[in-house]
Amino acid sequence: MASINLVKGQKIDLTKGNAGLTEVIAGLGWDPVTAKGFFGRKKQADIDCDASAIMLNEEGKLVKDSNLVCFHNKQSACRSVIHSGDNLTGQGDGDDEQIKMDLSRIPADVHKILIVVNIYDCVNRKQDFGMIEKAYIRILDGKNSSELVKFNLSENYTGSTALICGELYRHGGEWKFSAIGEGSHAVHINELARRYS
Repeated sequence: MASINLVKGQKIDLTKGNAGLTEVIAGLGWDPVTAKGFFGRKKQADIDCDASAIMLNEEGKLVKDSNLVCFHNKQSACRSVIHSGDNLTGQGDGDDEQIKMDLSRIPADVHKILIVVNIYDCVNRKQDFGMIEKAYIRILDGKNSSELVKFNLSENYTGSTALICGELYRHGGEWKFSAIGEGSHAVHINELARRYS
């Protein structure tokens, strides 16, 4: 299957056309905006963005703390969602952080998995997503790493300190992905997660 580029609000079926797809990876990438420094030198600020997965029930609620998978809780209790680890700067090519999901092991009471990103210590560092460029979320086949879909987060998110990038959700026995791209002023992942409790 060739990769599909999504636009905000677009939805796509992940498993219906991909027989046997049970493992997926949400890859997230971003780069700090390059600014001119002294003597015309270009520099990038170190911006520590943290990707997380919030596992929600049918009513859209986070019912237990272990269903928040992030840099300080790297896997769900059921071990179906695993965080790859924290990239502290956003520097370099490719995905900055990844979240692996085994769809066949997601508990039956989990109907949505939100993929979100927030800026660590954003208040003290005076940072927001207006200082980020080339942000994206993509969904990969977990077995062969081929890209299934990509959503470029190209909207102006100045003032936002967290982003709800997209969600995987159950529909009619299949898993779908929705490109959300919604900015938030939450300053910590726990604050963002409380919206769903």
